[in-house]
Amino acid sequence: MKVYRYLTGKDDVNFCARVTKALNDGYELYGSPTMTFNGIDVIVGQAMMKEVADESEISQSLRNAIDQQI
Repeated sequence: MKVYRYLTGKDDVNFCARVTKALNDGYELYGSPTMTFNGIDVIVGQAMMKEVADESEISQSLRNAIDQQI
């Protein structure tokens, strides 16, 4: 099963740390990053994907949300 997540935030060291942590947790970058300006800060986003062996590796809240979509 593939797991998707999209990280967003201010373009700073904290955002880089979140992406780095996700990469070290087994996620891979998916597509190009996005960037916008909200008038004060540059806001960036990055889609990420992870292949998991079974649903037990997915958080309960995400499993519940997936079940609601079906």
